[in-house]
Amino acid sequence: MATGPRTVATNRKARHDYFIEETFEAGIALTGTEIKSARAGSVNLREGFVLVRDGEAWLMGVHIGHYRLGNRANHQETRSRKLLLHKRQIDHLHASATQRNWTIVPLRMYINRAGLAKVEIALVRGKRQYDKRQAIARRDAERDVSRALKQEQRDFGGRE
Repeated sequence: MATGPRTVATNRKARHDYFIEETFEAGIALTGTEIKSARAGSVNLREGFVLVRDGEAWLMGVHIGHYRLGNRANHQETRSRKLLLHKRQIDHLHASATQRNWTIVPLRMYINRAGLAKVEIALVRGKRQYDKRQAIARRDAERDVSRALKQEQRDFGGRE
């Protein structure tokens, strides 16, 4: 087995579209071909979200591609998958999502040290268009500053 957790998929769009308020780690119930396909990295979290129904958390809209070596018993690619969380965590997620009008989205899927698939989910609140523009401008400014510092080090680093 691998020595540490290995990220299989990330949802970069979620960090762009939402303010992340709180994160949770959840196990995920997968079938045999799903876990093999996930280990191969055939996962897309972009359209995913979490729905709390009847005291259970379900991961919806996540695409796990067909296992390449699978047979006719291969899994459905976008079926709903049960998340494994404590009852208290599910209640907290449900209360926050309904009362504060927040959304629950998956941020990344990874394989932990024991070889189990885990999903990092987050309570998020939507960004407005101007928030997105501010974040892009801030990131560009930080990049320009780091480039200028790096260039200055190159120019004057060796001389004293």
